[in-house]
Amino acid sequence: MSVVVVATLTPRDGQLQKVLDALAVSVPLVHQEPGCELYAPHTDGKLVVMVERWESQEALDVHSAGDALKTFGELAGPSLAGPPVVIVLENVPLGDPTKGTIQ
Repeated sequence: MSVVVVATLTPRDGQLQKVLDALAVSVPLVHQEPGCELYAPHTDGKLVVMVERWESQEALDVHSAGDALKTFGELAGPSLAGPPVVIVLENVPLGDPTKGTIQ
């Protein structure tokens, strides 16, 4: 069963573009990682929210210790107000099975 993750990144004031630039480097690396099913950054202009889906907890664990996140940390670390807030979620399939879960 897939593992869904939502990670929120808070850039320092005026540093959003630097965080997005760091993601532009690291996201393609993550997309190549085994078990990555979805890794998609979103922003509201202040925060960056990563929506992720991993093939398994093991794949997520490998990602969490991998080079792509190290690269991101090196590039974006000084531009972040603090560590990412990472939430691993379990699906609650209600309603339409197509619309009620992240496919």
